[in-house]
Amino acid sequence: MTIRIESEAFGANLAIPKKYSGQGQDVSPPLRWSDLPPGAKQLALIVDDPDAPRAEPWVHWVIYNISAETNHLPEGVDKTKQPAAPAGALQGKNSWRKIGYGGPMPPPGHGVHHYHFKLYALDAPMDLKPGLTRDGLLKAIRGHILAQGELIGTYQR
Repeated sequence: MTIRIESEAFGANLAIPKKYSGQGQDVSPPLRWSDLPPGAKQLALIVDDPDAPRAEPWVHWVIYNISAETNHLPEGVDKTKQPAAPAGALQGKNSWRKIGYGGPMPPPGHGVHHYHFKLYALDAPMDLKPGLTRDGLLKAIRGHILAQGELIGTYQR
């Protein structure tokens, strides 16, 4: 089963507006999803850039402990371990070792980068602490993923 994930700020495989980049206001874009599988208890989202000039993808956002009753993330989620919205969510560290969203900022002249917004539906509430890395979250949710969805946006400078 595939979760449908979209943003009113940009379409699938289209450019992410500068507002949501490191060159702009660096706020997280609004996201909305549907088609969660029956039995989903919690959600997690990871945003990364596999086009970064390094062995591992550059991680832009790690947010989890999102209630399966939630169907969206608002624009500009607070860059705190426990943001005000969505209620109960926790955030982890990005590749800048900061909490919360960090927008696209590829090296100048490096071409088009692809930003993968991956949403995971989990079969159980996870007892996780804030501040996890991408790899830490993926390890914690292994074996609990019922379905996932992906929205890809692009950016270049």
